[in-house]
Amino acid sequence: MVFVLVPVFLYVEFRSAHETSQELLLRSVRAEGHTITQSLLPLLTNADRAALPEIGRELARYAGEVTTIKLLLQPAGTQNGPGGFYYVASWPPVAPSNLEAEREILSAQGVLDRLTGNCREEMPYSLIYHRPTGGAEIVTAVTPLSTAAGCWAVVASFSEDAFPGAHLGQPYWATPPVIIAAVIYLTMAAITLATLLGVRGGLRRFALRARRIREQGPGAGSFADRDNLPELADVAAEFDRMVEALHRSAAEIRQTAEDNAHAFKTPIAVIRQSLEPLRRALPHDNQRAQRAIGVVEHSLDRLDGLVASARRLDEATADLIAKPRVPVDLGRVIGGVIQIRSGILASHDVSIVLASHDLTISADLLPGLYVLGTEEMIETVVENLIENAVSFSPAGGEILVHLTRDRRFAHLTISDQGPGVPAEHLERIFDRYYSERRTDAASDATSSYFGIGLWISRRNVDAMGGIIEAKNLEPKGLAIHVRLPLAPDR
Repeated sequence: MVFVLVPVFLYVEFRSAHETSQELLLRSVRAEGHTITQSLLPLLTNADRAALPEIGRELARYAGEVTTIKLLLQPAGTQNGPGGFYYVASWPPVAPSNLEAEREILSAQGVLDRLTGNCREEMPYSLIYHRPTGGAEIVTAVTPLSTAAGCWAVVASFSEDAFPGAHLGQPYWATPPVIIAAVIYLTMAAITLATLLGVRGGLRRFALRARRIREQGPGAGSFADRDNLPELADVAAEFDRMVEALHRSAAEIRQTAEDNAHAFKTPIAVIRQSLEPLRRALPHDNQRAQRAIGVVEHSLDRLDGLVASARRLDEATADLIAKPRVPVDLGRVIGGVIQIRSGILASHDVSIVLASHDLTISADLLPGLYVLGTEEMIETVVENLIENAVSFSPAGGEILVHLTRDRRFAHLTISDQGPGVPAEHLERIFDRYYSERRTDAASDATSSYFGIGLWISRRNVDAMGGIIEAKNLEPKGLAIHVRLPLAPDR
C-alpha cells in the first residue's frame, strides 16, 4: 500500500502544481499578446489596400525572437465564412505551409466563424499546434478589428522553445521529469522488493530448517550448515548452541529420572520388605498396630506411585524436547492402545468389553488421518484420556471413542457416562496435580491417581500444535475433544 499510495499522492499533488504553473504562464503570455495587439490597432485602423505591403515591416517593432505576429484580413464585401480570411503579413516571415496549418486549426476551432459573425469580440486563447516544418507554437490571443478595409484578426503566438521547462501541450505523465522520476522510483521499488523477498526467503528457509530440526531431532543437522543469509549467521550460531543445549538437557533429564527412580525405589523396597516380619511378629488381635502397618504400606504404595509418576513426567519432558516428529497414523495408534487395554483386537467400528470394569468401549475411527508427532506422545494422550474415562464411568457404562476429520484437523472425542465435572472446574482439570477424585488414605481406590494424566495430555497436545478441551454432556457424562493439525500433504 505504501509503494502504491505514496507515488499516487505525490503525482496528484505535483500535477496540480504543474497545471497551476502552466495556467499562470499562459496568462502571462496572453497578457503580452494582448498588449501587442492593442499597440497594432492604430496602424490597422488607418491602413488601406496600398499600405498592406508595408505592414509586415511595422510588425517587426513588436515581434521578437520567440514572438510571432500574424495578420488575417477578410476584405470588405467578400463572402462570409472561414474561407474569406487571408494571411496578409507575418513577422518574422513564416512558411506558407505553417500559415495554412494554423488557419485550418483556427477554422476547426470555430474562431474564424465567430470573427465572421462579430468582428468585435476579443478571444483570448491558449491553443497549441505543431508546425508542419517542425516545432510547436502557442496561439495566445486573437483580437478582431473592423475597419473600412474589412475584418482584421491579429494573431499573437509564441514558440514553444521560449518555455522549454513548461512542457506545454504534453500530459503531465508524459513529461520528462515524471518519466525520469518514475524510472528511478520503480528501480528503487524493485531493489527494495528484491531485498525484502530475499530476506523473506532467507527467513522462510531458516524457519523450515528450524521445523526440520524440531521434527527430526538431533540428527537433522544445524542452522549454520544451511543458512545462506549473512545477516542471520550470528543468529544461526546461537540457535545451534541453544538446540545443542536442549538436546543435552533432554539426555540429562532422562538419565536423572532413571537415577532418581532407582535411588528412591531401593529404600522403598527395603521398607516394604522390613514390614513383613513386623506384621508377623505383632499379635493378630492388636488391631491398632495392624492398622498402622496398613497405613504405612498404603503410604509406600502412594510413594512408589509418585516416584513412577515423577519418572514418567521427566521422560515425557525429555521426549518433547528431543524426539523427532514424524507423520503418525492417528487411527492406528488409537486402535493399538484400545487393543492393548482390552486384550482383544480393536477394529474399525468395534465394541470392546473390559471385564475388569464391566465397561464397553465403542470405537469409530476414521482411517488415514496422519498427524505430526511421535507414537509415544499420542499413546500417552489416548491412554490418559481413556483411563480418566474408565475411572469415572459407572459399572455397565459405555465409553465412546470417535475420530473424524475437521478440515485441516483430526478431531478425537472420548466421552464417558460418569458424573461430569462442575462447570467452574472444567478448565482446571488439565492443571497439574488437580483431580476431582477424593483421596482416602484408608483405601486403595485412588492411590494411583495423582492429577497428572490430563496435564500430560494437554502438554503433549500443545507440543503437537493442537487444542484439548472438556465439555459436560447432558444428562450426564464428560466429553474431551482433541484437535490435532494434520501432517503436511495429508
